[in-house]
Amino acid sequence: MAVRAVRGAVQLEKDEAGHMDEQVGALLTAIMERNSLTADDLISIWFTATPDLHSDFPAAAARKLGIVDVPLICAQELDVRGAMPRVVRILAHVESDLPRAGIHHVYLGAAAALRKDIAQ
Repeated sequence: MAVRAVRGAVQLEKDEAGHMDEQVGALLTAIMERNSLTADDLISIWFTATPDLHSDFPAAAARKLGIVDVPLICAQELDVRGAMPRVVRILAHVESDLPRAGIHHVYLGAAAALRKDIAQ
């Protein structure tokens, strides 16, 4: 079984903890479903948020989904002028039999514009 990296992102409509939980939860669920992953396949997850998000830690959404024994970390994205606002990004390291080219990266809603080359 190989170690693979899966990317994803979602743009929030507002900076509210409940909304963040909902949107990040939907992103994590989509990543796991589209790559046929279970919680046991997860090695670690990096979450980043743009500097305009303050309401909660994106990793809290993973814990609410029952991902409780996987190392999670949150960091702030670079504050680049003109960058898309209110974005949470994910980089998950997973164990998978899928080849690298078979990994489905997930960009939900407006965040699909971030990586049109790999978004599914």
